[in-house]
Amino acid sequence: MTPADRRSTPAWSHVEQFLRAHDADRIPHPGGTLLEHLTRVAALLADWGADSAVQAAGLCHAAYGTDGFDGALLAVDERDTLVELVGERAEALVYLYASCGRAAVYPRLGRDEAPLFHDRFTGRDHTPPEEDLRAFLAITAANELDVFTHNAELAARYGPALYELLSRTRDLLPTIAWQAWHGKFGQSTRIS
Repeated sequence: MTPADRRSTPAWSHVEQFLRAHDADRIPHPGGTLLEHLTRVAALLADWGADSAVQAAGLCHAAYGTDGFDGALLAVDERDTLVELVGERAEALVYLYASCGRAAVYPRLGRDEAPLFHDRFTGRDHTPPEEDLRAFLAITAANELDVFTHNAELAARYGPALYELLSRTRDLLPTIAWQAWHGKFGQSTRIS
């Protein structure tokens, strides 16, 4: 099944309608629009064998904005709207991804046994369960791989650091996700 086939499946059609209603198809993003990006991320997660909740989270990962993308489709106090759309598990993963204070969290990943996550919305720290950490890293890998595939400048600027982060956490990533990253960035990056 191609990404275009997955994009048109009934399971995602209500989510895509929601994203369109919130102008994701009009917001510029590397590789076209935010909707195109979100669809590619969900398709990549499906190709990597992620379960449906992780795929749905990938499709909606920018709903509240992210630490790297300011545009929010929903306010954080509208979480119930997303829960109704994709379910509690997927929405919780969207929130985890969106709330991640990257400057505080990324250095801890792969170094701390139980890394603290800094919630940029509340200012609180917490330790997510391993299952959520695995999902977070898969979404991160898919999101950034898609961005870097469509923007060489961002790939050159941020790709090596993300490759280093994912190399530290590769035991928590789907093997195929690590292979995709290593194939794109491994030849030009040396890990000490």
